[in-house]
Amino acid sequence: MASTTGPNLGIKHSWALRENNWKDEMDANLKLLDAVVGLSVIDRNLITPPGTPTTGDRYIPAATATGLWLGHEDDIAIWNGAAWVFYTPNEGWLCYIQDEAVLSVFKSATGWSAGVAI
Repeated sequence: MASTTGPNLGIKHSWALRENNWKDEMDANLKLLDAVVGLSVIDRNLITPPGTPTTGDRYIPAATATGLWLGHEDDIAIWNGAAWVFYTPNEGWLCYIQDEAVLSVFKSATGWSAGVAI
């Protein structure tokens, strides 16, 4: 069975030779990296998902999120072409907010910062 790294991204590694499930776990690793490395979101003020998202679109659901985003406030929501997938940020993650042109940092106690203009 694969090991898991520390508390940062939780990426799996160290599979034994010919171990089962490495493909599924490696696919999950690559999807996670694709979602959060070089993190940039379109908007962080929407309470419901956009009607016609494009594969790869990323958002941060607003604090009053409803519908498919309910319970995922402050997460990274990414449209995979068929459904919304959510990633919970860790302390210190940086994210560029496209519609505001600001860089924001995540703090677990307060959520995403107001942002610094870029």
